[in-house]
Parts: sequence; structure tokens; C-alpha cells
Amino acid sequence: MSSETEKAKAMSEHKCSRRRVVQSLFAGSLMMPAVLSHLLSDEARGEDNPLAPRAPHFPGRAKRVIFMYMSGGVSHVDSFDPKPRLKAEYEKGNTRFLPALWEFKPRGRCGTEVSELFPHIAGCVDDICLIRSMRGDHNDHFQATMGIHTGSVTVKRPSIGSWATYGLGTENRNLPAFVVLAPELPYAGGQVWDSDFLPAVYQGTRVLAGNEPIPNLNRRAASEDVQRRELGLLERFNRRHLSRRSTDEHLSARVRSYETAFGMQMAMPEALDLSKETDATLKLYGLERGSTKGFAWQCLVARRLAERGVRFIELIDVGAANNWDAHSDMKTHEPLALNVDQAIAGLLKDLKSRGMLDDTLVVWTTEFGRTPHAEGAKGRGHFNKVFSSWLAGGGARGGMVYGSSDDLGANVAENEVHVHDFHATILHLLGFDHTRLTFRYAGRDFRLTDVHGRVVRDILA
Repeated sequence: MSSETEKAKAMSEHKCSRRRVVQSLFAGSLMMPAVLSHLLSDEARGEDNPLAPRAPHFPGRAKRVIFMYMSGGVSHVDSFDPKPRLKAEYEKGNTRFLPALWEFKPRGRCGTEVSELFPHIAGCVDDICLIRSMRGDHNDHFQATMGIHTGSVTVKRPSIGSWATYGLGTENRNLPAFVVLAPELPYAGGQVWDSDFLPAVYQGTRVLAGNEPIPNLNRRAASEDVQRRELGLLERFNRRHLSRRSTDEHLSARVRSYETAFGMQMAMPEALDLSKETDATLKLYGLERGSTKGFAWQCLVARRLAERGVRFIELIDVGAANNWDAHSDMKTHEPLALNVDQAIAGLLKDLKSRGMLDDTLVVWTTEFGRTPHAEGAKGRGHFNKVFSSWLAGGGARGGMVYGSSDDLGANVAENEVHVHDFHATILHLLGFDHTRLTFRYAGRDFRLTDVHGRVVRDILA
């Protein structure tokens, strides 16, 4: 037999073999429901699962994080940091400064002053640790947004959500460990939740309201049984392909994402289904039954995801347009605050009533504050020298104010909290020494806080 004939016969046998695989697969001889659970079981394959639950460096007070990011720059001097001198200077004729448009009052038993811009959040101050001495490294949106999420304003780095899930793993294999609820893209886009040099399994999964919350998640196969068989065949081919490319982390992550996606087809719709929530719960968040609009939907979904074992949930209220960037008129803060205020307070109250606030760290932040002086007649510019953020639950000390700005809200007066310190403290509450949560890349060990950061121990409960 000639070599050409032998080659043709071998190719024919190969095609026949593949044909038999497909035929027998769809005839059901190779694939039984039990096989799917086997192929989804890392233990059965003898592989390490990068998303398996892991113990932190020490027992953390928080098991999960809900990270609320207000895109565009919320004015600290109009919300959480009262500056009566601004009004006094303005009334003296010094129109360079712009007084707060909303009145501040002491709130709660602790007496923390919060403006009328956030009346519902003001009612929760006894559970809030307010930081009035935050400082960032950049005054532009893109870089400052990256800074508050990744610690770096110059180059791409993994997001804080990716670091948290890298350290903790997940408690629910059928849902992503890191979920981002973002109706619009923020400044810097998907880099905000990117895993960068960390394995791709730790990047955030963006979820939207609507019929298809995650693109391509809905089942396309005729039935669940057909899909199981298709996945079984895909699994065999993927594993054979991967066995020859064992060092390709992106390929490995992609294979694992297909496996997670099957579970998500059932788990995610259930998590997003608010139909069984009571009228009282919906009213608490300010959400109309059946609505998927506004920050209230995001907050209630965040609570449901937290209940189901998702480690890090980020809520972005608005994207790179129509946000808190009030250059021309500070009055634009009013509808934005109305969108988030009751929903955030509802989330805090709901978590507390369910006993979840003790081990859920709720973070509220923005990328920077706004200038105490006026921009134009009624607006304010970007301001990274000092701004306000807050923490609640998860081991943060409620009912306290940490740090202060000067009497114009122009500089940190005492107890500065740099973004690196903020990140170090969040990781500490999750049980991590931020100097030891590292990943080796390009010949060095990287961490969220780079070579900086200190834990703000005075705010720990």
C-alpha cells in the first residue's frame, strides 16, 4: 500500500472516529447527566480549582464586599463634610468660594453631620464609619477611577475585586465570584473590573438588567438535555486541546468559564428574579415591583448575590456621561442623589435585619471630591487633595468620623487616608495582610497597594 493510500485511510478513520463520537454522543451512549457533574468537578479531574474557597491570612471580620462607586466625583463639601466657612466667605463677598447648597445637620445617636442631599443615608450614620480625609493621586477621571479601583493611576493593574476573589475564592461555583452591576460603562471602561495579570478567572462579570443580563448566557440549544450533550463533547475537545497547552492561563480560564456558565444559566436568573421579594422589601429600597431601573434594582440584586455566596459585588450608579461631574451646576447632584440615597439606606437596613451586615463590608466611594471654590457661577471642579468615603459593617466601626479636612475643605487637616491605605484596610477586614497578598509577575511580586499603604486601625470595630 502506498504512503498516500495509507494517509487517506488514516484520515478516513479519523473522520469516522469523530463522526462516531458525535453520533454516539447525541444518541446518549457517551453522555449521561452524571457525566456533567463529573466534568464540572475539579476534584474528579484531580485539578486545583483556582476559585475554591480559601482561608485568608487571619480570621477576617468580612466574608464579602459590596463596593458602591459613584462615578464622576461627589462633592465632599456638599454631602459628608460640612464647611460653614465657605458660606461665611461667600457672604463677605468672596465669591471665589461656593457654599454648600444643602444644609448639614447632626444625625443619629453619634451626631455625625450629613447634608440634606442624602437624608436616607443620614439616617444610617450610626452604622457608618465616615472618612473625611481621603486623598488620591490624580485629578482626571480616567486615572482617578483606575486609582480607586486598582491603586495605580499610571499603568493597568488588577482591580480590588479581582484581588479579593484571588485571595478568597468563591462560595458558589454556579455564580461568578466577582460581579459588577453597571448599567453604563464608567471612566476607564472594563479596566475597572479587569484581572490584568492575575488569572482571568478573577476578572469581574458585568451584569445588566433585562432579558439577557450576561451576553450569550441564555440557552441556545433546543433543550437542556441537548445542551448537556453538546457541553460534554465540547468538554472532551477542550480538555484534549488544553492538555497540549497547559501553561495557557487564558485558555484554562475560558474552559472553566464554559463550565461555570452552565450553572449560571439556572443560578443567575434565580438570583435576579425579584418576584418573590415582599412588598415591604421593595418599598424599603424604593423599587417598584417589576422595575429594573435605577440604583434600587442594583442594591437589591447585590443583597441577593451576597446571600448566594458572591464574594465581591460592585455597583456603579452611572457611567462616563451624566454623572456626578458637576462643573457647571452643583444642582445636578440632586437627581443623582435621589437615585441612590434610599436604595443605599435600604440595603444597609436590609443587611442588618438579616444579620448579614456583621460579615458584609459595604463600601461607598467616588474617585475624588470637588473644589471648595466655584467653577463658573454654580459648579465645582475636580479635587483629589481631599474627599470623603465611608464603610459600614464587616468590622468597620460604626457611628464615627475619621480624619478631617481644613476649614475650607481644601486640604487634609489630620489623619490622611490615601487610597492605598483605604485598600489596605478593606483587605485587612477580609483577613489579609496587604503586604502578603501578592502575585508574581514579570519577575517581581505585585500587590494591590504596590509598595505603599497602612491599615487604618482606628476605624476597626
